[in-house]
Amino acid sequence: MTTLGSQLGSLQTRVDIQSDFVSSLSDSIDSGIGRLVDADMEEESSKLSALQTQQQLAIQSLSIANSSSQNILSLFR
Repeated sequence: MTTLGSQLGSLQTRVDIQSDFVSSLSDSIDSGIGRLVDADMEEESSKLSALQTQQQLAIQSLSIANSSSQNILSLFR
């Protein structure tokens, strides 16, 4: 009976250790996924900022081109 009790206690300890390990592993995976999502959001935010800057520069260059042609036309009048 004593031997069976000690074996059961040993098995319970192993099960507890495995349970703690799985819980720890699950937390690590959740944390890693969170970091990946954050990094992905930062990358998309950077891309959006770059596209907005390109759009603003394109609008400014069109504005400059239009004003230049207006200035040349006013010289001929």
